[in-house]
Amino acid sequence: MKTFGDNLKLLRRQKNLSQSEFAGKMQTTQQRVSEWECNKVEPSLYNIIKMLKVFDITFEELIEDIKF
Repeated sequence: MKTFGDNLKLLRRQKNLSQSEFAGKMQTTQQRVSEWECNKVEPSLYNIIKMLKVFDITFEELIEDIKF
């Protein structure tokens, strides 16, 4: 089953960004990015919107194939 964290990690890697680089673009910490990717913490709506802008994708692309 695919998770939000799986999608986030895939998108980050497709953009050739390290967790630290992505964290910088998101104005957060590398630890927080790791928590999102490991599904330990869910990002806020504010951070989801920032992700869409950083990746230049739609919300549908961000949640593609996630089973709820």
